[in-house]
Formats: sequence, structure tokens, C-alpha cells
Amino acid sequence: MTSSSSASPSLTLNDGNTIPQLGFGVFQVPPSETAKVVSDALEAGYRHIDTAQMYGNEKGVGEALASSGLARDDVYVTTKLNNGFHRPDDARRAFEKSLVDLGTDVVDLFLIHWPLPTKYDGDFVSTWNTLIEFQADGRARSIGVSNFQVDHLARLAAETAVVPAVNQIEVHPYFGNEQVRAADAAAGILTEAWSPIAQGAVLDDPVITAIAERLGRTPSQVTLRWHVERGDIVFPKTLSPQRMRENAAIFDFELTADDAAAITALDRGETGRRGPNPSTFDWIP
Repeated sequence: MTSSSSASPSLTLNDGNTIPQLGFGVFQVPPSETAKVVSDALEAGYRHIDTAQMYGNEKGVGEALASSGLARDDVYVTTKLNNGFHRPDDARRAFEKSLVDLGTDVVDLFLIHWPLPTKYDGDFVSTWNTLIEFQADGRARSIGVSNFQVDHLARLAAETAVVPAVNQIEVHPYFGNEQVRAADAAAGILTEAWSPIAQGAVLDDPVITAIAERLGRTPSQVTLRWHVERGDIVFPKTLSPQRMRENAAIFDFELTADDAAAITALDRGETGRRGPNPSTFDWIP
């Protein structure tokens, strides 16, 4: 198997569409650098790009897609709804702008970025129903959520007819987020892991570095391999083309059961969380 992430397996979503298990994330990539960084990622073999309205760099992603020489259907593109646009009409306008900025008539996956249960009178259901419109009219092939907790997912299941295809949540060895992952699995929702290497914090962990040394791999490769063996989707971010290639080279080795268990045992529960708690997060840019 090649080290290119074009060799990444694809997983089947609950709507019948498929998604590459390894992608490239552009969170915190400066807008002025995004086109080059995404072009480098595509050159390294990535075929799944994860952006968001709040990242401010959809245009750069669009520029890279346009200059890549690749067919639109050859690259899986995800973007996410800005926290300020949850009301249905605002969401419709924001989605249309994303299509323009990305230079495409359709996105492969569109997500509600945060549930914001303390905002908008706690109404993320009408927002979800608006995303259902986007899928029904064909402009979003798949729709999903991000940072939704167990109770948020239960509410969507009780009040709407469409189950999210994915739930993109914080997951890494120090924060396994197991209750939400279990709720996703029970509902047929695939988990996408953001901050998969805990913003680099796991890279000098003695458990992970020992495994990496034994396998002749980098700590990042070992950690990303742990994620994919658990069945989650990952999209590491780096500005370095060399690290892009390293992060893609995770499909030609396996962890032992003991290795995987040792990494899973690093979970610190809620204290391991690096980002905000979605039950209370209320930031609107």
C-alpha cells in the first residue's frame, strides 16, 4: 500500500454516501496561506478537506480546488455553519455564501458547528431542519453535526426525521469522549475526531513514544492509527508538506491490542478536554 492518503479507506455513512477516513483540516490556517497549504495537501494525496465558515478560509480552499486539476468529485469537501447563523434564513444565506466561496455547486458534508444550547432559545432543531433542506435539494450530499452531546443527539432523534451522518467532536488519547462516541455508534452516526493529537500534547507522551520507537513510526502516526482502528474519521492539520505525508502514511501498519489499550488508558475524562464544553459554549463571532 502506498503512503499517500489516496489509499485512505472510505467509510459508508448512514445515508449511503462514502467519506475518506483520513482528511486534512484547515482550522487556524491563515486565509492568506490556505490555498497553498491545501494545494500541498492535495499534492500529498489527501482527498478530503475539512473547513468551516468560522475559519474564514473557505475561499482559499476553493482556490486550491480550482487550481488542482482534480475533478470536483475527486475531493471530499466539508464545511460548517457559523455560530452566528443558526436561524433558518441566516443559515440559508450563509450556506449559499459557502458554495460561492468554495467555488462549487455542492458540498459533500455540511455540519452545524456547535449546538449552542444556551443561545437561540436552545433551538438547534430548526437549524437542523434547515440543513435537511440543503440535503433534499442536492446542494449538500450529506449533513451532520459537530460538538453535539448525548442529549443534543437524543433531541434531534426525537424531533426530526433525519439522523446526522457524522458528529465531529473532540477526541484524542487524553479525552476519549467515550459516552458521545457510544451514542454516535448506537445511532449509526460516524464519529469524526477533531484535535486528534491533542494539539500536539500527546507527541511526547512516554506511552505513545515508546510504541512509536518500537514500530519505527512517529508519535503522530501511532496516535492517528489508534483513531482509525477505533473506526473514527480524522483530519490532522499541519503546514509542513513532510508532516502531511507522514500523517497520511498510517495504513500500512497496525497496533497490537495491548498498544491500543495502553493509548486508550491515557484518557483523563473531562479534565483531558482541550477545547470548550459544548453544553456551555456560547461564543458567537
